Amino acid sequence: MKSSKKNRIDVVYSTNPNFNYQEESEEEMETLSNDKQKLYISIDRKQRAGKEVTLIEGFIGNFNDLEKLGKWIKSKCGVGGTSKDGTILIQGNFRDKIILLLEKEGYKTVRKGG
Repeated sequence: MKSSKKNRIDVVYSTNPNFNYQEESEEEMETLSNDKQKLYISIDRKQRAGKEVTLIEGFIGNFNDLEKLGKWIKSKCGVGGTSKDGTILIQGNFRDKIILLLEKEGYKTVRKGG
């Protein structure tokens, strides 16, 4: 992967041919095990034209594991959705089904909202 000049720290220009730039590194977060995760499940209708989505928040881990969990839940519910910013959105009201699925897999779940 090609490094971007924007990630360089405290150097504008150097004439030294052997100079190595220090770059900011993005560290990937380590994914916690299932029994240490505490996921919040809620229903949201705001800014969605009255349509319901099930939100799963509180996932601690890297993006690939979040995507994998989101894909697994979408396949079990048979609906679409997305995973971004540590949140999984599932189309429709599947809160109770998702809570059962996640608890079966060892996750701790908290029902958020009414």
